Amino acid sequence: MKFTNRATAISPFLAMAYGEKATALLENGHDVIRLNLGEPDFGAPKPVIEAMKSSLDAPHYPYTSALGTPELRAAIANFYHQKHNVDIEPSRIVVTAGASAALLLASAALVEPGDNVILGDPSYPCNRRFLNAFGADVSLVPTVSEHNFQLTAKNVEKHWSQNTKGVLIATPANPTGTAIDAAELLAIGQLCKQRNGFLIVDEIYLDLLLNNDDNSDINAATTVLKNAQLQDTVIVINSFSKYFGMTGWRLGWCVVPAEMTAIVERLAQNLFICPSTLSQKAALACFTPQALAQCEENRQTLSKRASLVFSALTTMGLPVDANPDGAFYAYINIQKTGLTAIEFCDKLLEKYHVALTPGNDFGEHNADNYVRLSFATNESDLIKGLERLAQFVAECSAAE
Repeated sequence: MKFTNRATAISPFLAMAYGEKATALLENGHDVIRLNLGEPDFGAPKPVIEAMKSSLDAPHYPYTSALGTPELRAAIANFYHQKHNVDIEPSRIVVTAGASAALLLASAALVEPGDNVILGDPSYPCNRRFLNAFGADVSLVPTVSEHNFQLTAKNVEKHWSQNTKGVLIATPANPTGTAIDAAELLAIGQLCKQRNGFLIVDEIYLDLLLNNDDNSDINAATTVLKNAQLQDTVIVINSFSKYFGMTGWRLGWCVVPAEMTAIVERLAQNLFICPSTLSQKAALACFTPQALAQCEENRQTLSKRASLVFSALTTMGLPVDANPDGAFYAYINIQKTGLTAIEFCDKLLEKYHVALTPGNDFGEHNADNYVRLSFATNESDLIKGLERLAQFVAECSAAE
């Protein structure tokens, strides 16, 4: 059997690979602390769980529209209006089987083989895999901590080529948790429009801001959605997985230009028919006051965990070169240890049974100097994991 180049060329998703290594250690009786995956430990809000239970009494769960149920699309539009003062027509909202399916649809709709798409380095690896799968030539443009590890309009313009068709930006980003400046994102959006290109904004960590009770301050993606001039060239992707804690429910959405809706609908009909009917019914409860209050409590808990993590890292002498604005990650500079990221993660897991993710998952530029720690886990495990990490770092320092 001969496999395609796209299948054989794809590299492993290291966050998941280290998860599998951790599972193997667990099965052998070891106490393993998993700080490698970006999966909130809170789970879905209670009203969502109750809504799912109630839905199970129905005798039939038919396909919905490929775009999602009208009720959920309207609820998402209302959420943008109530929480972010952004008015979006429900007809522009497409409910998907997770944010991954949203990016799949966007890639299928916008990318031809040989098209160039610009992403920052570091960035979430699966984003570029979707683009690659549809034949895109992805340019990973190195970013620096002084710019929050985010692209700038200046370096997008510098790397824009004859074949460039668009830019993909995440804010707040994985693995760094840093947000792009709203004015900078607008400038990039305007540059894309001037060059007849697209801008995809991955905002799946929207509303998961740290140490910030006014969510409007740094939500650059919502600023772009408010800009009438960019509404025909910007696609915004979101998810129920992070803020709402519904990772395994596989439900997300995207906001697309009005003229793109019919294109995306046809693609969705053929590629996955529709999102889960059960998940969509239950997700309506996400927008109840009780559920939103629970999500805000969870966000505040994450903010406290962030303080715990960054205080511990400072004590260890491990720098975080750019302070995160949101999400639940610490992108740690390990250069002082003298180990590569892979060596660091391998040794830490093998000896101290703590799973992190090497920077090699997220790009190429200086990737060996960084590891990602996720604090989307309970506080007791987090404290234990940080204590073991401190012992390992001290061991590395003693060995120098």
